Amino acid sequence: MTADTIIRARIDSGTKQRAVEALSAMGLSLSDAIRMLMLRIAEERRLPFELKVPTYEETGGAGGRATQRVENGEDLFRDLEH
Repeated sequence: MTADTIIRARIDSGTKQRAVEALSAMGLSLSDAIRMLMLRIAEERRLPFELKVPTYEETGGAGGRATQRVENGEDLFRDLEH
């Protein structure tokens, strides 16, 4: 298969450097890794890893603030005023 398309992606330089170092230790280039990722996606029609949305608890909930449940809009606005 002839490689005839160029893919460009933006990423911060620190992440790129860490990835290049990790891949180099495996004997791979960044282009090799991207090619392998794209081939896997094309063949399996899915990402080769699990995507997970963190839960409320995993993200620290309300950022450490106290929360409470209100019954209606009036109660909400009353609580916001105090």
